[in-house]
Amino acid sequence: MFVNWVEFDELPSKLHDPILTIRPITPADAAAAAQLSAEFGYPASQETMERRIAALQNRDDHIVFLACLDQIAVGWIDVGIVHHLQSEPYGEIGGFVVSEKHRSSGIGKQLIAHAESWMWERGLRRALVRSQIAREETHRFYLREGYARVKTSAVFEKELSGE
Repeated sequence: MFVNWVEFDELPSKLHDPILTIRPITPADAAAAAQLSAEFGYPASQETMERRIAALQNRDDHIVFLACLDQIAVGWIDVGIVHHLQSEPYGEIGGFVVSEKHRSSGIGKQLIAHAESWMWERGLRRALVRSQIAREETHRFYLREGYARVKTSAVFEKELSGE
């Protein structure tokens, strides 16, 4: 009798349809979040990610949702409420990643829906996301999800020295 070899990380999907859950991230998810963040182009150590998650975890104006397939992290979305004098408060997606091997499977759409519901429940009526100019596939995704491209900006950054 022949048995097909199945890689361990493929096993759950071979036995049944994988179950997608979306929940708030916790510090225990730091290793997976760091791995996904590196895939997104922003590497961070597990310890750094754990510290960041802990700092955001109990804030009323910020949340990070983690998407898991059969309890394996496959994506996250970071959402916060932004307040500026010149505009009404709005929700901003500060980071959003779905593992490359799970893209175009509906997970990103589900994460966006969770983020938008969270914003709506807090009285926000506008969502904003910034995306690097080179991420054309990501831009097409946002357009499909109903976002409109409203401007192209230059971003300036300065390391502060305390002087």
